[in-house]
Amino acid sequence: SRTAGGSGGMGGKTVVVRDSGGSYGAALQKAIYTPFTQETGIQVKVLNLDDAPLLAQIKQGRPQCDLINNSMMSHTKYVEQDALEALDLDRVKSVKSAKIPQEQVTEYAVGHAFYGQCIAYRTDAFGGKKPESWADFWDTKAFQGARAMVHPDGDLPELEFALLADGVPMDKLYPLDMDRAFKVLTRLLGDVKKFWDSGPLPGVLLSRQEVTMSTAWDGRLADLQKQGVPVERQLNGMRRQFSGYAIAKGAANMDAAYQLMDFSLRAESQAGLVKFFPSNPSSPLAYEKLTEDERNASAGAPKYYDKGFDADVDWWLKNESAVTKRWLEWARG
Repeated sequence: SRTAGGSGGMGGKTVVVRDSGGSYGAALQKAIYTPFTQETGIQVKVLNLDDAPLLAQIKQGRPQCDLINNSMMSHTKYVEQDALEALDLDRVKSVKSAKIPQEQVTEYAVGHAFYGQCIAYRTDAFGGKKPESWADFWDTKAFQGARAMVHPDGDLPELEFALLADGVPMDKLYPLDMDRAFKVLTRLLGDVKKFWDSGPLPGVLLSRQEVTMSTAWDGRLADLQKQGVPVERQLNGMRRQFSGYAIAKGAANMDAAYQLMDFSLRAESQAGLVKFFPSNPSSPLAYEKLTEDERNASAGAPKYYDKGFDADVDWWLKNESAVTKRWLEWARG
């Protein structure tokens, strides 16, 4: 199946895509890979591989996959290792037609969706009051109860939220003032009952009423609400982190990789994925193809967009290890 893209009959063509598997992988299969094969005749093989082995293969000049679906932060790390092909965007027409935001189009990768880190809270905890901001998250007098925040094993430390709580404007966050952020975090440390290291944990803590408020990934609340747990999210000050598509350096099926990338980035494809997974498309046009309920449920809907900010990938790549080291010392008190 390692035919060069463009050669051979329709029947023999294959493209290998890396994704993270699980319920997300199952959704991609239904919403994107199957329709792509129906349209093009190109078979899609899936690889769930971590960064280290994938980078090792590319370094040896034998990548097992062609198209890589990964965080934009991972892609930036790959670029530093010379592991991605520079993109010919003329071969990815949907970047223009789906109006992908300019800041999500780099020389090596294109952002297709994001997840947002935001405030999750129990609606029955504050006598009908709703937290509106990170300042409210920090205000344990007006909004009583314990808090949960992320552990570096779960995601990037939440320095931005501390700075927003302290009055830094959203468009002036980066470069992050580390000293100021840790000072603000220290004010809340005594009220943080748990640091979560996996996506479902904030929901568990809120369900058991161990905390009244937690930071959380935006897509995790819908299931809790279906189970009748009185939780809501506040998207003001949400931190967005994008995933994107890139092509492995030396990909065997280059042409097919471009075709699958182009197909996946279409507004229709991005909207289709939302029906199977709580994805937040990068294409503003995708939201026009959703029902009103689906659109309101999506943290990426145009009406919410200005409430959040994009994590600065370059800043975090330079500073993540220093921040994590400091965070671990800080959390020990």
